[in-house]
Amino acid sequence: MIRSRHIFVLFAGVMAIAPWVFSESLVTISNYAGLFCLVSIGLVLLTGVGGMTSFGQAAFVGVGAYTSAYLTTVSQWSPWLTLFVGVGIAVLIALVLGALTLKLAGHYLPLSTMAWGLSLYYLAGNLQFLGGHSGISGVPSLVFFNIHIDSGRNFTYFVWISVGIAIWLASNLLSSREGRAIRCLKGGRTMASAMGVNVPLVKLKVFVLSAVLAAISGWMYVHFQRFVNPTPFGLNYGIEYLFMTVLGGAGFLPGAVLGASIITILREVLVDYLPALFGQSGNYETIVLAVLIIFLLHRAPEGLWPRLLNVLKVQAQPDFSHIVANEGVALVRKKVHPSKGELLLELEHVSKKFGGLSAVNDVSFGVRSGEILGLIGPNGAGKSTTFNLASGVNWASSGKVIFLGQDITQCDSHQVAALGMSRTFQHVQLLPQLTALENVAIGAYLRCDAGYLQSMLHLERAQEAQIMSEAMRMLQRVGLQRFAHTLAGNLSLGDQRILEIARALCSEPVLLLLDEPAAGLRLKEKQDLANLLGHLREEGLGVLLVEHDMDFVMGLVDRIVVMEFGEKIAEGSPHDIQNNPLVLDAYLGSDES
Repeated sequence: MIRSRHIFVLFAGVMAIAPWVFSESLVTISNYAGLFCLVSIGLVLLTGVGGMTSFGQAAFVGVGAYTSAYLTTVSQWSPWLTLFVGVGIAVLIALVLGALTLKLAGHYLPLSTMAWGLSLYYLAGNLQFLGGHSGISGVPSLVFFNIHIDSGRNFTYFVWISVGIAIWLASNLLSSREGRAIRCLKGGRTMASAMGVNVPLVKLKVFVLSAVLAAISGWMYVHFQRFVNPTPFGLNYGIEYLFMTVLGGAGFLPGAVLGASIITILREVLVDYLPALFGQSGNYETIVLAVLIIFLLHRAPEGLWPRLLNVLKVQAQPDFSHIVANEGVALVRKKVHPSKGELLLELEHVSKKFGGLSAVNDVSFGVRSGEILGLIGPNGAGKSTTFNLASGVNWASSGKVIFLGQDITQCDSHQVAALGMSRTFQHVQLLPQLTALENVAIGAYLRCDAGYLQSMLHLERAQEAQIMSEAMRMLQRVGLQRFAHTLAGNLSLGDQRILEIARALCSEPVLLLLDEPAAGLRLKEKQDLANLLGHLREEGLGVLLVEHDMDFVMGLVDRIVVMEFGEKIAEGSPHDIQNNPLVLDAYLGSDES
């Protein structure tokens, strides 16, 4: 059985002997492919995993290239020193650009990166101290411990070792708590924020990291070429980098290598043969590449890397979570839980308007430690909106939301989560491409503090082992341990809802908000869920529950709040609610109806 590591070892072996068996032209092509790989790896993190589209990576390549070219030729700086300067400038630009656009949804980031790509191209072409369109020549080659990297063959080792290190660092990052936060950016931002992830900050970090990789590629490029002009840093190259990433497989780090290599080789072949075929010169390779890419993406929408693994029947290596889930020490509980009966959450005359529509109007109630409060009402009554107001997804138009004595009316979800509130969602929000265990581990994000540098260097493995052990403990708690290493997207709807509860519990909450947790569950599963919630109540956890199954609610909760048309119409014990005339008329149905 072929394993994924066999492919990597084989590729590494080929690149080790390539400088000695390849022709000079092939060595040059492989060097360019390696440079493009660095940019593509950043785009895998940014676009394939993080779900953010950038057309401006070529401009960041240009920042690294021009910074080093200017400082080494004019100021006679060491090339190694200019690497840090170029990366620093790229970081500053990415911080400014990201801060202005990443908080906005939709097309703002692609448009801003397109503008950035165009601006650098024309700026470099019109500034005379950067050589204008003629560029800067005479850039020195690199010297590493008295080894002169001044030939294509020497450069091959330098660039591909750098690619290997970049893939290793990025892979380490994606298998950490910060990596799971990055994965949440693509289709799970609301959920991530509810688990304590500062989504705008994570987006900015990934954007900066991709810019750093591009700037490093530019620095290497200029010392390989020994010359620079604006041409390789235009918008068309930014689009091509994106093509490489998508073609290889935008969600897979090895796909960056595959896509960059294929595009680089194809371009060189087409440039050599198409003019002879058509009898005249022209940019025919661009047209042919575009057609080929459209065809390949139609046949393999997820890219070529997953298709290659499927064809070769490659078996993935067991990941870290498989190894340590049952061996590590569970996370230490940090929160001091309030005493039973203590007021946890209080809504004081809360209202929410969307334009002219009043979704919630003057609603007040509280949830105490060690009780389950049911929030019921017909569809459109405002229950989910009330949930969102309590958890920071939306801000109240008027009134106050108090949690553990603190006014959280204007707090974001990740700030509320840090105080000890966790929740599930009416429409299940999981990462289907991750295992059940990894999804639950997202809930422990705030319980550890390992950052990007620790994660990339694998210095957080002790914390990661604790996270996985805690996640397994939560799966055992809800009865889903047998699905620990099953992809969440392959679970039934009922199991996915229970999985959301396990993820919420992994955050160590003092208050749990459950939005229709029994929907899609069979009778036995509902009974198990009721038993679980009963145990949580005995442990002193507060639970706010929205549910349509009245048999489930009436046999479980301590108190009920009834809403209709965005207003609270009743509050009391299950017995009181069942006999309340307003509730009978509005929701449960009276005997006269």
